[in-house]
Amino acid sequence: MRAQTLLSIALLFSFTAAFAAAQKEKRQPLTDVQIEKIREAGIEPDARIKLYAQFAGEHVETIKGLTPRIRSAARAKRMDDELQDLSALMDELGSNLDQYGERKADLRKSLKWLSEQSKQWLETLNAIPPEPAFDLSRKEAVDSGKDLADQVTQMLKDQTSYFDLHKDEAGQDRAEPKPQ
Repeated sequence: MRAQTLLSIALLFSFTAAFAAAQKEKRQPLTDVQIEKIREAGIEPDARIKLYAQFAGEHVETIKGLTPRIRSAARAKRMDDELQDLSALMDELGSNLDQYGERKADLRKSLKWLSEQSKQWLETLNAIPPEPAFDLSRKEAVDSGKDLADQVTQMLKDQTSYFDLHKDEAGQDRAEPKPQ
């Protein structure tokens, strides 16, 4: 009976420790201030896109700064974290673009700018020399960057065609149902 109790306590402890470790590993790519800025932007598509891109660009700049530094465990950990954060932000930006695209928000200005930004981000990511400590995160960031760049390019083409046909809807934040 006592052995069974000790075994139960040991299992409970190991599950609790594993859960705590999993919770600790969940990274938040945005600071509280950045999250608040995005909330304040609300449903304004251009403002949200520019904020996400700005925050992603800050991670890219940090990655640029870390790239030439001497290899160390601390640098590798920081690079891994920054790459993970950048991937998460690019994925979140892509999700926002999907939502705004479904609403037929006119994002052409932002998309042109974002197209250039995403190309620069990919150049930076591709310039990082391989290093086992963060190769997986780098690959995921490159994949996220390519997906975002492709999405932006396609969306810009689609929006250009759509708003050429629907000139009366140009400049809108969302499509409004037309009265019948």
